[in-house]
Amino acid sequence: QVQLVESGGGLVQAGGSLRLSCAASGRTSSTYKMGWFRQAPGKDRQFVASLNLNGGRTDYVDSVKGRFTISRDNAKNTVYLQMNSLEPEDTAIYFCAAGRYYINYGSPSSYDSWGQGTQVTVSS
Repeated sequence: QVQLVESGGGLVQAGGSLRLSCAASGRTSSTYKMGWFRQAPGKDRQFVASLNLNGGRTDYVDSVKGRFTISRDNAKNTVYLQMNSLEPEDTAIYFCAAGRYYINYGSPSSYDSWGQGTQVTVSS
């Protein structure tokens, strides 16, 4: 019973930046893993980034390394995805997810709760 709400999506030109936010509420005390996934039309949901809340380890898909950064604000129960140097290939609906343990962090099935998604569109 963790509720997640994403915000911050929008339309941006290639090379621009966006910061996505994911606010968590409900039974968050047993949440130790946060992730960002994205899904483009006709494609599977793809892992983007994840954060181990117990220690701070981060992981990224190769295509966003050096451009995206996942971070957290514990006081606000909020996780962020800073996206720089955006490319048209980044266009997708971005979903925030929460899970109990930092295992299989790249697999959607290892997460318990999901947000509604926020659209990111990058124009060339």
